[in-house]
Amino acid sequence: MEKLPKILIIDDEEVVLDSCSQILKGGKYLISTAMNGELGLKLVKEFQPDLVYVDLKMPGISGFEVIEKIRELDPLIVVIVITGYATVSSAVDAMKNGAYDFLPKPFTPDEFRLVTQRGLDKRRLVLETLALRREKEMLREQFAAIVSHELKAPLGAVQQNLFVLVDDLSGQLTDEQKERFERMKVKLNDLTNLILTWLRVLSVDVQKIQEQFKPTSMTTVVSKAVESVQPQATRKDIQILAPDQGPFPPVNGDEGTLVETVVNLLGNAIKYSRNGGVITLKIEQNGDDLCLSVADTGIGIAKDDLPYIFNDFYTGQDGQKVEKSTGLGLAICRRIIEAHHGSIDVESELGQGSTFTVRLPILKSKA
Repeated sequence: MEKLPKILIIDDEEVVLDSCSQILKGGKYLISTAMNGELGLKLVKEFQPDLVYVDLKMPGISGFEVIEKIRELDPLIVVIVITGYATVSSAVDAMKNGAYDFLPKPFTPDEFRLVTQRGLDKRRLVLETLALRREKEMLREQFAAIVSHELKAPLGAVQQNLFVLVDDLSGQLTDEQKERFERMKVKLNDLTNLILTWLRVLSVDVQKIQEQFKPTSMTTVVSKAVESVQPQATRKDIQILAPDQGPFPPVNGDEGTLVETVVNLLGNAIKYSRNGGVITLKIEQNGDDLCLSVADTGIGIAKDDLPYIFNDFYTGQDGQKVEKSTGLGLAICRRIIEAHHGSIDVESELGQGSTFTVRLPILKSKA
């Protein structure tokens, strides 16, 4: 049975409530009305509407307060403001605070039906988007289970048996056979690491990360990340220029995953830099954000690749890779930074190097 959309109209003028109800009468809607904000909010909880019309000028609780309370109760409810021409500027302010649209009085039945349908279309699209998101997460979880149980376990058994076999036959193998076994070990190890990387990108749990949030020093994060990648940089004679120690205000974050993010960015910078290159890290305060940049002098990124490099499994155009890549490191970075309510972007030119910038909100002190 088709679920009818629910529409709630909150206005202190009885004539407006009656006329709006009559306009929608006969349509495929469930309609409820309220003559003040208090009753309207009570019906929001009981009636659970998809769309709410709110008059801004009402006695008692104002339309602005009603909109604020509705956003707290259910931010997915579509709110449309009913207003007189004298308060159109107020309606615009209401839209800035969460209202979807406004309808100035007096309005025609056709205008009311059009705005209503537009609001319900908005609600439908929002719900469909959320459903697709949930479906994507379910597929992600199912894929993680398949990777873990159907690939990782049997691969581990093959790897273990290979090690035992090599040990049992150690005195009977020729040098050529030993070399083949070593190549098999390397390939199996590469495949195991690839599966572990897949599982890592699939298992980035935003909620779990946020549960670990506490005041975190980005200079400490950078220091630990540089220490982790220093041997890799030394092998390629690459100099890492770390930022001054501040002082910088802390961010609200999880130190472990932030270190992982910076390690990924530094690892990529080393991987795609030429021997003897330089990597420069900077931390700067920009308004309410703390910005960390990682700049290298490496091979750069093609312009056509830039919009996609934070996508899962994206590895760029052939010919631009200097080492094998799963295309998952930057995807993990993006998820971690988004979990911290921040952003990550990149600027790059082929042959001129790349600069990745992470922006994180500064932890606000409690008054």
